[in-house]
Amino acid sequence: MARAALGLGSNLGDRRSFLAAAVHRLGEAGPVVAVSSLYETAPVGGPPQGSFLNAVVVVDTTLGPRRLLELAQVVEREAGRRRLVRWGPRSLDVDLLLYEGPPVEEPGLRVPHPRLTARRFALEPLVEAWPGAALPDGTLAASLLPAVTDQDARVVAGPGWWEG
Repeated sequence: MARAALGLGSNLGDRRSFLAAAVHRLGEAGPVVAVSSLYETAPVGGPPQGSFLNAVVVVDTTLGPRRLLELAQVVEREAGRRRLVRWGPRSLDVDLLLYEGPPVEEPGLRVPHPRLTARRFALEPLVEAWPGAALPDGTLAASLLPAVTDQDARVVAGPGWWEG
């Protein structure tokens, strides 16, 4: 069994409901160990668009990284995700941020996520949900937060926001 962290984001439709449904569905990969608070963040990159709600879900899973990514993509499609514009608005985005073990570099899959260290909307909820999260080289994710404090992220709902 391996621990994995998946980043969730939404800036279209009923954002909170899309994220809550994703947490429940990702529980099919294995026990949900932790879910971060819910953060509102400004978009990074891409065309002009509305703000995002973001969170991180941590699961203990027997699925390998590729199978976990495939599940994430099914969950996105179920939420009506359409990939029309790179980094464009979306009902649901599910990224495999971190997976215990060696790095993964395959076509269409890189773990840790290649932009994890530069994005507060992923790092801050990751560190909240999995305080000891470390990159494969041993770098603690928490040690990377000072480099992204210039990006806005504010908590809009505490732990448990996704239940019920």
